[in-house]
Amino acid sequence: MSRSRTPERIAETALQLFNSYGEPNVTTNRIADELEISPGNLHYHFKTKQSLIDELFGRYEQRMLELLGGDGIEHAEVEDAWLFLHLVFENIADYRFIYRDLSELCARSRDLRTRIRAILKLSLRTASDLLAGMERSGQLEAQPLERESVVRNIVLISSYWIAFDQVMEPDVEPRPDRAAIQVMSLVSPYLRGPAREQFEHLANAYR
Repeated sequence: MSRSRTPERIAETALQLFNSYGEPNVTTNRIADELEISPGNLHYHFKTKQSLIDELFGRYEQRMLELLGGDGIEHAEVEDAWLFLHLVFENIADYRFIYRDLSELCARSRDLRTRIRAILKLSLRTASDLLAGMERSGQLEAQPLERESVVRNIVLISSYWIAFDQVMEPDVEPRPDRAAIQVMSLVSPYLRGPAREQFEHLANAYR
């Protein structure tokens, strides 16, 4: 294994093991064994297990911040909302150990707790902007209190979808498309006109 590729291989293997077995159940020695390298070689690149977690979280965070930037949702329609949610859930699925072990990760690292809280706050703001964009497009009609409730439920379900799915179907790969439809079902009572038909079409295709 070339030295230049070693950190990337370590990160990729750690992510796979964390996702499969849960971060608390995976030691750095196990990661080293999987890669057939010495623990010393691993710790040359990542001094501690926490530094490896921080590296993976940084990758997840960068992608999530890009997605939550709000591009293209100013006049969102049903299919735009579904695609946006699908991309968000893909990122959550790729780094699902973060959500499965969320409480423990936050308890161990104040820095991670602060960054996760920031992502949740941004998620609330982006979900609100998404619904506002659908209102501007004439596809959604909701009272302010109704919209606020839907926004909070969107973020709540998004945050705990992985944990629920892995308990119910532990041997099945996560389905971001199905998760997106589940969240869209929160919005469906407020859809108007052709938007309801568009939602039903997507729901039938991905359930």
